[in-house]
Amino acid sequence: MTETLTHRNMTRRQLLARSAAAGAAFVVGPGFFAASNAAWAMEVAHLKSQTMATLVQMARDIYPHDRIPDEHYVAAVKGYDAADKAQMVEAGIAALDAAAQGKGHAGYLAVGWERERADILRSMEESVFFQAVRGGLVTGLYNQKAVWPLFGYEGESYSQGGYIDRGFDDINWL
Repeated sequence: MTETLTHRNMTRRQLLARSAAAGAAFVVGPGFFAASNAAWAMEVAHLKSQTMATLVQMARDIYPHDRIPDEHYVAAVKGYDAADKAQMVEAGIAALDAAAQGKGHAGYLAVGWERERADILRSMEESVFFQAVRGGLVTGLYNQKAVWPLFGYEGESYSQGGYIDRGFDDINWL
């Protein structure tokens, strides 16, 4: 039986679910953040949670692949949560947020359209920060073995006799 609360027009089940979600934020503490859909979560040590969330969105915007879940982008940028990189990343994300604010948004994460975020990134593509993140993503994202099947790549072939012995011409994704 679901009773509707008169004040907020919310069922008891919805109220309990939202209360539990709000309580979880206090249990995990600072330095931890999760995606809004709870598909992934990460603990940060040297960066602000907001900075890491922005970095993940930036990674997704630089190399957009709809078939790759966010947790692979998180794994690709996790290395930036280091003491020796924190200052550069915090400053770079601050510049990214400032560029978004210059376009009338509260920050980079508040930009709703991918096209607008791409334009903001293009305005920063010559910066050392952007080049460092973009370059790190090439190996950080595409060297994950869990991502390879999403592109149809079966991995190295040498240990299995080479590509000639395994049907080098059976590729159907080019």
